[in-house]
Formats: sequence, structure tokens, C-alpha cells
Amino acid sequence: ERQLMESGGGSVQAGGSLRLSCVASGDTLSNYCLGWFRQIPGKEREGVAVIDGDGNTKYAGSVKGRFTISQDNAKNTLYLQMNSLEPEDTAMYYCAAGYGANRYPLPARLTGYGMNDWGKGTMVTISS
Repeated sequence: ERQLMESGGGSVQAGGSLRLSCVASGDTLSNYCLGWFRQIPGKEREGVAVIDGDGNTKYAGSVKGRFTISQDNAKNTLYLQMNSLEPEDTAMYYCAAGYGANRYPLPARLTGYGMNDWGKGTMVTISS
């Protein structure tokens, strides 16, 4: 059984940076489409960034140019580098993996479609 575990969340001031990590166990990440999602209590989950088996990426408009998704297959780890953080980025961040690295278009994956496994989340709090 594949498990995903996020880390790297915390509290920073606006304008600061954080790097989230997601370590996978039970399978190799290179076989999957991977993504980061976030959710504020009381609101719907939002796709942040996804990456497919060829390294193609797609970002939510609100984070494009500020966040970077990447993966290290040797370490079986997914990353999200977050720069120029804003209070609106405050949320619980989840990593997710979907079967078939290139099975569905990235815009679909960014909605959560076809993402089968989810971590428990790491909290990010940005103060103004």
C-alpha cells in the first residue's frame, strides 16, 4: 500500500518562503501523476500544482510564478517550493498521487480527477 507523508509546513510572514516535501512509501513516484492541493476549513479543496511522468507541470493561476513543483525520483519525494507567500496561501496542503503518470490531461488532474492517494496534510500559515 502506497503512503504519502507531507512535511515542511509552518508559519511565516508574507513575502517569505517555504518548501513542502512529500515522501512516498510502497511504490515509486515515477509511475504516477503527482500534485499538491490545499484546503481552507469551510472551503472546497483547490488544486495548486501537478506534474506528470514527463515533467510537464500545471499551476493554479493564483500561484503561477511563485510556486514550483518538482520531484526527486531517487528519493521518492515530491516538493513544492513556495515563494512570495501571501496570507491567502494559508491552508492545509496535501500531496496526492494518481495512477498512470500521463493517463489524464493535467488540467483534469489539477481538479483532483484521477488522484487516488492522498497524504494527511501539512499546515501553512502566512501572517501579514
